[in-house]
Order: sequence, then C-alpha cells, then structure tokens
Amino acid sequence: MTASTPSPLAEPQAKPYAAGRGLARCPICERLHKVPRLPSAGRASCSRCGSPIALRKTDSLQRSWALLISAYVLYIPANLYPVMYVGRLGQFEGDTIFSGVQSMYSAGWWVVGTLIFTASIMVPLTKLISLTYLLASVERASHWRPTERTRLYRFVEVIGHWSMLDIFVVSITVALVQLGAIAEVRAGVGASWFAAVVVLTMLSAMSFDPRLIWDEAGQPEKSEDAE
Repeated sequence: MTASTPSPLAEPQAKPYAAGRGLARCPICERLHKVPRLPSAGRASCSRCGSPIALRKTDSLQRSWALLISAYVLYIPANLYPVMYVGRLGQFEGDTIFSGVQSMYSAGWWVVGTLIFTASIMVPLTKLISLTYLLASVERASHWRPTERTRLYRFVEVIGHWSMLDIFVVSITVALVQLGAIAEVRAGVGASWFAAVVVLTMLSAMSFDPRLIWDEAGQPEKSEDAE
C-alpha cells in the first residue's frame, strides 16, 4: 500500500492570513501584491502607483514605544504646571487640571467638572495604560485573547479624540473672558505639555500595527479565514 502524498495546502508555511501567504496591500491604490520573500520589516514598491508597500508597518513597535515613553514623560509637567491663569484686578492665579476640576466642583458645576475630569485625566491615563499593555503583550508574543486585545485597540482609537477637551475649554475661555482690567484669562504652559501628550499618544496608537497581535498569536485575522 503506497503512502499518500501530503497535500501542499497542509504545508506549515501556508498560514491562513494574507501576510502568511506573502500578500501585501498597497495603502494608496489598494492593489494586492504577491511578495512571499519580503520580510516583515522589508519594503517593496507597488507595480501600479509606485507607492511603498510592506507586509506590516515598518518598525511599528519601536516607533510606538518611543512615542508612548515620550508621552509618559510629558504627562508629569502637564499635570504639575497650570493650564490656565485667571487674573482679577491685575492678580493672576494658576489652575492645573486637578485644581481646575476642584474649582468647578466647588462652584457647583458638577457636569462640566466630571466631563473635564473624564476627558483630561481618565482618558489619557486609560490610553497610556492600554497602549503599554498592547505593546508589552506583542513583545512577549502573548497568545491571550487576541480578539479582546484588538477591541481594546479600537477603543483606544475612539476615546483618543476626547482627550483634547480640556484644551478646547481653555481656548474658548481665553477667547471669551477678556474684560480688560476686571478679568483676564491666559493659557498656561501646562496646556502645551498636555496637548503634546495627547498628540504623542495618538501618534503612538497610529504607529502600532494591530495585525501584530494576530501574528504573535499565530491565528488568522478573521475566524472565517480559518474555516
């Protein structure tokens, strides 16, 4: 009895997702290319529009870590320095994010205070911690719940836009409250640090390639592809 020849579809290198099959998509014209010998960090050019293509974002983890660590560093002065100065009769008093929220609670503005606390304190911290977890899990080649980690990444992208609410409040207040010698509002240096933190976390999330979660987990990007 002759031994049956194994099917070529059963070869271990035929992974059930695009990168495992050497397929890369052009980010500009969407043309699909067969580049089986292209390494994960390598680049090629699109045969139709000439744009650079790659199986995965080049140096995704390195760039995401660099931007995230910078955001952690700038988060300290963003909370220590005043984001806004309020002047009355020539005397200016600075408010940090925390003291500004406390002032709104003291004045009875519970809704506005809670909204700014959530957007300016909870959202940035959630983004920083979530991105740290996602990057560390990929570095450790974690196989734990790739679907939930992908949803966490989507959640981080969605809530990122709300982080600038405190800067919007400062900008609107500075534009509206200009009463000459009676009252004046100026933006503080803390607002610049905070805006830099928000931008860096957004860039870190954009630099991270969520497909790396599935590469390390050894699973297809969609369960339907494995069927």
